[in-house]
Amino acid sequence: MNAEDVPEDAYLLDVREDDEWAAGHAPDAHHVPMMEVPARLADVPTDADVVVVCRMGGRSAQVVTYLAKQGWDNVRNLDGGMEAWQSAGRPMVSENGQPARVV
Repeated sequence: MNAEDVPEDAYLLDVREDDEWAAGHAPDAHHVPMMEVPARLADVPTDADVVVVCRMGGRSAQVVTYLAKQGWDNVRNLDGGMEAWQSAGRPMVSENGQPARVV
C-alpha cells in the first residue's frame, strides 16, 4: 500500500524500535516494536484495516506475513515505510521535542 492511499481510519502499526519512534512517527500510529508483536497480539485489532510500517518496509513486511499466519486477513504493508510516508508529505510528530524525522 502506498503512503498516499492509507485511509484516515486505518490502524497504523509502527513496528520500529523506540529511538526510531521517538524521532518521528505518524500522529495516530500505535507503537509495538517488531520483537514485541508476538507477545502483544491482543493490541492489534482484528476488526479494522491494519497497515504495518517500519523505516523502509522490510520489517513491516515480515510482521504482515506473521500476522496473516496468525489469522489476520485485514493487514497490509506500507510500501517504502516511514521514508515514503515522509516523502508523501503525510503528518509526523516526534516524542523528543525535536522536528519529526525518520531515522
